[in-house]
Amino acid sequence: MKVLNTNSRYLHDNIVKYAEKITSTLPDRLNVIYMCNSGSEANDLAMRLARHYTKAKDIITMDHAYHGHISSMIDISPYKLKVQMDGVHTCPRHVYVAPCPDTYRGKYADCDYPGEDLGEKYANEVGDICKVIQGRGKNVCAFIAESMQSCGGQIVFPPGYLKRVYRHVREAGGVCIADEVQVGFGRVGSHFWAFQVQDVVPDIVTMGKPMGNGHPVSAVVTTREISEAFKQCGMQYFNTFGGNPVSCAIALAVYDVIEKEGLQKHALEVGNYMKAQAAKLMEKYSIIGDIRGHGLFIGIDFVRNRKTREPATEEAKYIIKKMKEDYKILLSTDGPYDNVLKMKPPMCFSKENCDYLLQSLEQLIKDVASKDFEPSHRWTVVDATKPGTRVMHLKASL
Repeated sequence: MKVLNTNSRYLHDNIVKYAEKITSTLPDRLNVIYMCNSGSEANDLAMRLARHYTKAKDIITMDHAYHGHISSMIDISPYKLKVQMDGVHTCPRHVYVAPCPDTYRGKYADCDYPGEDLGEKYANEVGDICKVIQGRGKNVCAFIAESMQSCGGQIVFPPGYLKRVYRHVREAGGVCIADEVQVGFGRVGSHFWAFQVQDVVPDIVTMGKPMGNGHPVSAVVTTREISEAFKQCGMQYFNTFGGNPVSCAIALAVYDVIEKEGLQKHALEVGNYMKAQAAKLMEKYSIIGDIRGHGLFIGIDFVRNRKTREPATEEAKYIIKKMKEDYKILLSTDGPYDNVLKMKPPMCFSKENCDYLLQSLEQLIKDVASKDFEPSHRWTVVDATKPGTRVMHLKASL
């Protein structure tokens, strides 16, 4: 910061160095980078790129999705729209919602469709929306989704889901946006980017949060064809702080640490250890209904009854409260019923940290068993996304 802190109007080697670093981790066709300050900015720019390339407007998002806090992103974030109380922010007519491909408690749960290809079933829901849009004489602009959904309850997509979805969307004239803001940079362990788990190549990738390890920096990476279409619209992209020398120096330093300290491999090893140890708890305590995740992206689904999968919302709230008070461990819950313990710890998280976390969790699970919790809601399964419908202001069955 002492050397040079200018806006991005002035050229500096750091932005080129970072562009080369980050594009080297991506498929060859993703080779044009735009620098921003936050995940919200990155996703907003991704939508602009998609619109100028496709000349279309209709967007497909996912139920329970969250893509940022600015108005354009709230439009495509049912996670926020559903809990709105005053009805001020209404969902645009060009936004459509596909069911979240949650195979544990979603529209197509594994217990209800044993042995069936749930990736195909959920992908066909997107295909049906594409047909509705085309039936109205329009093309799809874009499909946007986190490569693994965080706010929906740490959801790992069934095999083949994104591959089929991308095919449906592209056949309808749209582009595919992978939101890697929460799940990228080696967190999944097996790959550097979470979309690679599904063996797909998006048209646009957005990234943020871990990119600066707390410093506000983010990026959008896309293809040359999409970038050229954006250029032709005549509206130049300028961002006062996006891509400034200081932010790029920080992003470069973070990337170097991930690489030199082998944090991707570390995430895989520690994440596998965490899931294995959590599975031992699941054998002992019926409140744990499901454990899911990749690398250091893990969810523990608390239930009142494993057969019905009724969410243990009050129990989960109690556990995270006591984790903080008694053990100084900060955790949170998420998912449609706020009953999924979500874990996205720092990439340096160790096996010893896992042991302390799970030992503390076990003590509180024992504590929960001795208490009587009254459910704060009547539990019902709500179908938020019938094929062809737009997003809707659904009260989340509370």
